[in-house]
Amino acid sequence: MTFRKEIDLDGNTLTLETGRFARQASGAVMITFGETMVLSTVVLADSPREGLDFFPLSCEYREKTSAAGKIPGGFFKREGKPTEKEVLSSRLIDRPIRPMFADNYRNEVQIVASVYSYDQENDGDMLAATAASAALMIAGAPFEGPIAEVRVARVHGAFVINPTSSQRKLSDLEVVLAGTVDSILMVEGEALEISERDMLDALAFGHQHIATICKAIREFAEEAGKPRIAVLAAEIPEGLDDRVRELCYDPMLELAGTVLSKEERSERTHAIYDDVQAALAEDFPEMEGKIKHFVHDFEKDAMRRTILDKGQRLDGRGLADVRPISCEVGVLPRAHGSALFTRGETQALMSCTLGTKSDEQIIDGLMDEYRKRFLLHYNFPPFSVGEVGRFGFTSRREIGHGNLAERALKNMLPSNEEFSYTLRLLCDVLESNGSSSMATVCSGSLALMDAGVPLKKAVAGVAMGLIKEGDEVAVLTDILGNEDHLGDMDFKVAGTKDGITSYQMDIKIKGIDFEIMERALGQARDARMHILERMNETISEPRSELSRYAPRLTTIYVPIDMIGAVIGPGGKNIKAIVAESGAEINIEDDGRIIIAAVNSENSEKAVELIKRITQMPEAGEIYTGPVKRIAEFGAFVEIIPGKEGLLHISQIDFRRLNTVDEVLKVGDVVTVKLLRVEDNGKLVLSRKALMEPPEGYVEPEPRQDRGDRGGRDRDRDRDRGRRGGGGDRRH
Repeated sequence: MTFRKEIDLDGNTLTLETGRFARQASGAVMITFGETMVLSTVVLADSPREGLDFFPLSCEYREKTSAAGKIPGGFFKREGKPTEKEVLSSRLIDRPIRPMFADNYRNEVQIVASVYSYDQENDGDMLAATAASAALMIAGAPFEGPIAEVRVARVHGAFVINPTSSQRKLSDLEVVLAGTVDSILMVEGEALEISERDMLDALAFGHQHIATICKAIREFAEEAGKPRIAVLAAEIPEGLDDRVRELCYDPMLELAGTVLSKEERSERTHAIYDDVQAALAEDFPEMEGKIKHFVHDFEKDAMRRTILDKGQRLDGRGLADVRPISCEVGVLPRAHGSALFTRGETQALMSCTLGTKSDEQIIDGLMDEYRKRFLLHYNFPPFSVGEVGRFGFTSRREIGHGNLAERALKNMLPSNEEFSYTLRLLCDVLESNGSSSMATVCSGSLALMDAGVPLKKAVAGVAMGLIKEGDEVAVLTDILGNEDHLGDMDFKVAGTKDGITSYQMDIKIKGIDFEIMERALGQARDARMHILERMNETISEPRSELSRYAPRLTTIYVPIDMIGAVIGPGGKNIKAIVAESGAEINIEDDGRIIIAAVNSENSEKAVELIKRITQMPEAGEIYTGPVKRIAEFGAFVEIIPGKEGLLHISQIDFRRLNTVDEVLKVGDVVTVKLLRVEDNGKLVLSRKALMEPPEGYVEPEPRQDRGDRGGRDRDRDRDRGRRGGGGDRRH
């Protein structure tokens, strides 16, 4: 049986449908908005996986190119590994859904969202999360939902729900948010230096629509859903939790109030875990996992009570304090720009590389193919947290953190017309104890300035945390790794001195209210100003000179109707310029030509060659070019690529020549003067005009034939005589 639910969103219809597609899945919902359709399926395993101490949820989002009427590019004509867009969209499903499951549920859950129709305007990413929530509700999952996900943009001062691609291009604010009827769970977005109030207003606007969708999903699930699965409480030996608390709580409380480095704290924490396990091994055999779970809970409670009761954090800071900051630039001599940003025990090493147009990344997906000129790649090697780990693939977390930092910086970059380089930032996190993504933003801003990129303003970021127990609330600035892991919120905010440029929030509890978010944003702004001050002490504006190792770009403009001449038939001219100058040439449709060269000599050579092609021949000017053809009456010389003139036999030398090849052969390079441009565009050249006449030379009298005529008629007569096989040659 098919069930449908239509939801009105500011005049647009969002449709949920189940019972028609993928009927063997535990739950399946096809969501439609405009002509974009996404199928989200849910499969719940029948039994829990033994030995797991985490919830085994996997979320996959895939875009079928057939949805947009396209065939995949490349050699293999089928979809391959997930694109960055698909990975980021998968995270948008996972992040709000994961914390809403029952704590001790250990059955595997797989969510698969597939875009089957794409109308070129309505993105499927936030639709997939909403459909996944509906599918979980229908499947009867132990899920404290429903949740819904929407996108908000501000276009010409007005908020728009689920904006089209066209509207998003005009917006100064874009945010994807997920939440329940009562609260917000996740935020992700970027903006053009908006205020904290603007951001809160956008979230409030989006949440109104989230509440509407959640109510509709609940009604939908009541009609089409299965009974909710009951999660049995884990069997725990009587008295185990009391014994664990007895052994570990006071040591954990003391440890939480002691200022230690990350490594020292980790060692002492592990020692408490080991002591408890050893003390209880005899009385509670084969209970290691349960004991570890209880110790973790008491560690969490001890840290939270210390913060709430004493206002003291693990490293001794107050709630709003930022860790000590160190900034260095120019640390990598061969990189075009580099920076080392250290905040407490978090350290990011950033390099900036300037490339040419050929280095741009081609993005091919559901949308029309486009090129990307700014790339930020984030790496989180295992040694940054003192661990041994695998290399060889980029994790979803690395892609997500890199994307957040990239969005923070991209709107502060100069336009392509102002600065035509392709830019790549590469960040390696060398140490991590909280907020490495925000350290990436700071180091990226420093490295861009060190490279001489005319960044509009410096950008910094900070991560905010939350400890909430009932009505007791503590908002933490610049959180540590443990404060993130044991806390309730990770709210990252990046921006300039004038406003916010990107943001990301994840909640581990069932949502937070707007009052807490307002407090967090206020503290984040104060911290951002503090960090920017420290960064400006190191470098406050972009360097005036590029690295000597960076390619040199020169931009010139030619008339649009001359672009074809520069390229030449089959690319002949442009290939010749590249071969002769050693430069890379890129031609834009507006007549802008960008020349990339390793040194000024190569660049100047390319400019000269292009100007030779595009300049109009002028009488009296001197040109040098190859002899392209030889005729009985003279030689044709290419004075400008693609433009030939006649060097008449009488204008080759002062002495009389019987044949042209007495002096010239095809391929010889000759310097000539342009005597005149005929009315029909033909070019008349002279080599003799640039030579010194021999001693005693007397210019012959012009021939009088059918009246007194000028030099132009003499030349024309001479040419006619040769074509007809008669006449004499005079010099």
